[in-house]
Amino acid sequence: MGDVRGGVTTIGAMMRLLPGWRGRAVPDVRYLIGRVVAGAAFRWVCFATMIWLGLHAERRAAPRVPDLIIDAIPYLPVVNHWNYFLWLAAYIPGSVILLALDPKKTIRFLVTGGIISLLRGACVLMTGLGALSGKDAYGPRLIDPGTFREAFFALINPLEVFFANSANIYLTKDLFFSGHVATTFLLILYAWPYRAFRNVLLVLHVLVVLSLFFGHIHYTIDVVGAYAITFAVFVLREGNVKAILYRR
Repeated sequence: MGDVRGGVTTIGAMMRLLPGWRGRAVPDVRYLIGRVVAGAAFRWVCFATMIWLGLHAERRAAPRVPDLIIDAIPYLPVVNHWNYFLWLAAYIPGSVILLALDPKKTIRFLVTGGIISLLRGACVLMTGLGALSGKDAYGPRLIDPGTFREAFFALINPLEVFFANSANIYLTKDLFFSGHVATTFLLILYAWPYRAFRNVLLVLHVLVVLSLFFGHIHYTIDVVGAYAITFAVFVLREGNVKAILYRR
């Protein structure tokens, strides 16, 4: 009985602290928590699928192609090194704040993000663009099944990604379209009604995009493609597409 009361008290405290959860009945809160967990699980499975497809693409030889904008921007190694952590600083806290403000919108954000990850994995597998550095640093080693499995599990393990820099070790070719742009832009779209929050995310998003250019991490077309595909999926998920199609 004490455990039940303790659980109710914990949920009640959470509801008072988090604006998007305040005033909800305990059964509704539990239901939302279940859906958030399910949405996060779906998002992770889609991410893992994208990584698996991306590693297959890494195995192929691919050329470095000219880029009008990137070729005019100086390469800054320190930006390349810290780019992933800058993305984490924008995406992870931003997602948590969105969850605090609006759990239902967060669930849709997670599912939409998962769909975009699957699309990105398919695009990566279909395209073949070499790294901007011109070097195929790791791809040939992934032909070995054991190395492929090692890379896959390192990339889907958050601890490996955060502390062992596995993303920069195993993913060395260009990946169309940019996940950094797609994820942070999608977060802005779902956070749009919250003006102060949105403005902070916009600043962080601009810094992330600039880091892609000065770190020579993505081609310009990866950035443009990320905006186009992300916005298209967002509109299909959240807009009244039928009304738009039949409007005269």
